[in-house]
This record gives sequence, C-alpha cells and structure tokens, in this order.
Amino acid sequence: MSNWIDVCHIDDLQPDSGVCALVKGQQIALFYLPRLQLVFAIGNYDPFSQANVLSRGMVGDLGGQPMLASPMYKQHFYLHTGVCFEDANVSVPTYPARIENDRVAIQLPE
Repeated sequence: MSNWIDVCHIDDLQPDSGVCALVKGQQIALFYLPRLQLVFAIGNYDPFSQANVLSRGMVGDLGGQPMLASPMYKQHFYLHTGVCFEDANVSVPTYPARIENDRVAIQLPE
C-alpha cells in the first residue's frame, strides 16, 4: 500500500451519506458514519448498472454490518469488504480510510 492521501476535511462529508472524490484520477465514494466515527472508501463504479453512482446510494446495515444500497438497481454492498450481499461473486474495491485531526485520508494501491 502507498502512503495516506489527504482527501478532505470531515466537515466536507455528509453524515450517513456519500460523496464522491476524485483521488489520483479515480472516483472514490466516501461514506461518513458518525455514530461509528468511521469513514468508508469504496470505488464509485456500480458493476451492475455500469455507472459511477455508488456515492449516491443509501447507507444502512444488514445483519449489523454497515452497507450501501446502490441507487440504480438496489444491490447491497458491505462497506467493510465491498462484497455484494445478493451476489457474493461481485464486489467493488474498498480502500483503507481514516479520520485524523478532522481530516479524511485514504490509501490507494501502488
């Protein structure tokens, strides 16, 4: 993994919702869950609709696990792993994310 990349201030994110950030040419969907004090970073590309829309999805949980429902065809993706709940053979990339000094940073592969 590469070094941490500073993306934005925590106030730039919407609680319990997603925003898209362009990081080193890649669309990354960021989700801030304040009750968990966690930020999740996943690829913004929805493999089912073949569109960059995941940042617009609805955040919730399935079985106590944070997940995202795609805004297009409503597939659910676990935010920790990127695996699709309905089809475990499909997943979206996930990236380590952290909040430090009110800044959000992620790691992208080399």
